[in-house]
Amino acid sequence: MTPTQHYDAVVIGSGQGGNPLAGALAGAGRKTAVIEREHVGGTCINEGCTPTKTMVASAKVAYLDRRSADYGVQNDPVNVDMVEVRRRKREIVDTFRGGSEQRLEDAENLDLIRGEARFIGPKELEVRLDGGETVRMSAENVFINVGARPGGVPVDGLDDVPTLDSTTVMELDEVPEHLLVLGGGYVGIEFAQMFRRFGSEVTVVQRGPQLLSREDTDVAEAVAEILHQDGVEVLLNTEAQGIRQDESGGIRLTVNEADGERTLSGSHLLVAAGRPPNTDLLNLEAAGVETDKRGFVEVNERLETNVPGVYALGDAKGGPAFTHVSYDDYRVIEGNLLNSENATITDRLVPYTVFIDPQLGRVGLSEAEAREQGRDVRVASMPMSYVPRALEMDESRGMMKAVIDGETSEILGCAILGVEGGEIMAMIQIAMMGKMPYTALRDGVFAHPTLAESLNKLFAMVDE
Repeated sequence: MTPTQHYDAVVIGSGQGGNPLAGALAGAGRKTAVIEREHVGGTCINEGCTPTKTMVASAKVAYLDRRSADYGVQNDPVNVDMVEVRRRKREIVDTFRGGSEQRLEDAENLDLIRGEARFIGPKELEVRLDGGETVRMSAENVFINVGARPGGVPVDGLDDVPTLDSTTVMELDEVPEHLLVLGGGYVGIEFAQMFRRFGSEVTVVQRGPQLLSREDTDVAEAVAEILHQDGVEVLLNTEAQGIRQDESGGIRLTVNEADGERTLSGSHLLVAAGRPPNTDLLNLEAAGVETDKRGFVEVNERLETNVPGVYALGDAKGGPAFTHVSYDDYRVIEGNLLNSENATITDRLVPYTVFIDPQLGRVGLSEAEAREQGRDVRVASMPMSYVPRALEMDESRGMMKAVIDGETSEILGCAILGVEGGEIMAMIQIAMMGKMPYTALRDGVFAHPTLAESLNKLFAMVDE
């Protein structure tokens, strides 16, 4: 055992919040260490945003190729080479990861340490290095940025059959004949549509009454209709009861639905039901750091834990698990520690985009959430088939919806399910950030023919 090494700051995990924070601390002259047990870059670069959206793009090409005749373009039958899809995905991931590693390694006052960390005291850590040896370190400030991982579901027989999660499903070298998806959340439906477009039969099993439980019912129903049009079977109010593998290696999934018990047959099973935090590996009890019952680190509005000098950011602290949230966590901590600001996460707008096709862009309150708060709610809603640009592109599926405060005329939130829905949502978010009345977008002059000009028509439909 080597003597304890002391740092000004130690960041556990090199995710999209931890990396820039470590760089900022080191750049301010603080001796900093980043401890990473697996891949630099965290979930986003290695298992999340980058690889999935790369594969979504490949699936979109296959979809458009099959639809080419709709545009007057004749084409040959589509064949998807999953080995090439995977190679392209890996290449882009390696490029992004390599850039992150290089920035950390080149930074002054910063040590990149590869190993697994655990607390042995409030600000003391033991790190088992990749080479097998163990080192100890302490720091004035410790930042927990360990992220989360794919979770499981309590279904009989699950541990006895081969399953896929959101990471391993991207390593397949062939298109599944029939993919069964447990979970109708954001991850589940992205992969469901993706593999349907690659050529798989796909069945989604969702325990609740709708897909995407956080969304308004009309939005969730519109998403389900799009998946149905793409040939994805969606089973709602359906509980998984048991799983077994047959003699040929196939998956047999027994479910309970409204009409009784049913057995689904598939070639592969994707479990997409939640992401528990990696905090169970940290021995947080030794540090005295408090977590909730699911293991997420409890923090205040400044991202401080109950232990002075110990912070948590990113997915490990719970809340919306998005890269841009992690990055904003970094900005809050940097502002407070290095610039004497009073930054908090209170009331920040959290946008997100679900990368199905068409995209679902969301920000702010849903209609249901606004009504639960007792607000005077006005709603603007229209189908994407009212948008000339979407019709010209022959991508007119989906809908647009905005929630407005009847007293102030400010926009409370929106859901844009349509071509480039995330980009249109961002335009509305900017108006929300500026506290503009909805009439500014209703009466604004936008170039024709663009998707942006749809905001004129949407906000002309505000109900009374």
